Amino acid sequence: MLSAMAIRPRYILTLRCPDQVGIVAAVTSLTASFDGWIVEAAQHADRDTGLFFMRQEILVESVPFGIEELRERFAPIAERFDMTWKLRDPATPHRVMLFCSKQDHCIADLLHRWKTGDLKFDLCGVVSNHDDLRSLTEYYGAPYHHVPVPKDAEGKAAAFAESERLCAEADAETIVLARYMQIMPPALCEQYDGRMINIHHSFLPSFIGAKPYHQAYERGVKLIGATCHYVTEELDAGPIIEQDVIRVNHAHDPDEMVRRGRDVERLVLTAGVRAHLEDRVMRYGNKTVVFA
Repeated sequence: MLSAMAIRPRYILTLRCPDQVGIVAAVTSLTASFDGWIVEAAQHADRDTGLFFMRQEILVESVPFGIEELRERFAPIAERFDMTWKLRDPATPHRVMLFCSKQDHCIADLLHRWKTGDLKFDLCGVVSNHDDLRSLTEYYGAPYHHVPVPKDAEGKAAAFAESERLCAEADAETIVLARYMQIMPPALCEQYDGRMINIHHSFLPSFIGAKPYHQAYERGVKLIGATCHYVTEELDAGPIIEQDVIRVNHAHDPDEMVRRGRDVERLVLTAGVRAHLEDRVMRYGNKTVVFA
């Protein structure tokens, strides 16, 4: 059972800036100036890039004014240290559109966690290039949009334009590809840069592209895994959010690897989506800082 502290509303502050002396003191001094209560804090300094990252959670009840005034008070500090920053109220959840194809293990897990409140987000709906998972989606009370994706270039372009329209119409902030077996067009990748999440069924950078379990079988690996990452134009090469592995051996054929890998995929995707929704992921270049 969650403690009273765990369920009290909080503001989430995240920031990135050039590393230098005085950042932590300036940020915490501001909070202390109005007797604000920081209930969770994490920071990281990256020596290779000279960047500093911070995430704080501040009890809403300890702030004697609204979030807009808090932003105004923080702005001079952000300017002083050349920060890229965000202050968010989780009481307004992320708006998420889920994409899937025929396989149901990842989408079913996300829908269940959304319905039970384990993952807190506003579900805009589900987009799929097949109609197979309509009944599953509608069982959870979510809108289902069947958008077939033809093989020809003109048909693909029209299909992705329709998917983009659905996301815009629903005001989706984040797209989650829950085993959506299509390569996303560059324009959509750019539009949702840092806001489109994919699950790939291998331990990247090994075995990119199609049929990674078959590639793993041919290579004779003893570990297979899954990778949750942000989508970029380069296939399966975006910044990694979460990964995990499971052991296999010489007796496991590709079908058994697929079966064993499904559990890893759904758990890794859930962990990656949760970290994104809770503003625990900070991207820089093609890497991420993920605060636990």
